[in-house]
Amino acid sequence: MMSSMTSYRDLEVWQKSIDFVAAIYKATENFPKNEQYGLTNQIRRASISIPSNIAEGYYRGHLPEYIRFLKIGFSSGGEVETQLIIAKKLGFLSEKDYGELEISLSNIMKMLNKLIQALTHR
Repeated sequence: MMSSMTSYRDLEVWQKSIDFVAAIYKATENFPKNEQYGLTNQIRRASISIPSNIAEGYYRGHLPEYIRFLKIGFSSGGEVETQLIIAKKLGFLSEKDYGELEISLSNIMKMLNKLIQALTHR
């Protein structure tokens, strides 16, 4: 639709963000039960927003809309970044889990930023 790609599923950033969501779900499984509707829900929803917005923007069919949705996904990454820091500070995430998630998110954010820049300068 947007280019010579068959689907948004061909995008490495979408694939990595799907893996990231799965990792977030695993990491938040052991958050305190009283956080189920708080931080657990927030961090899961924000992480899901990243690949969801990549897909939705792709199907909008117009480049400016696609870029807008990629930016929404990018800003959701900022939300997740903040929520991961909070979860670590509260002791809900180990240093190791936090580090792995942070590296993964940082890579996704860099890839999204490059994609946004490339499409903006088309």
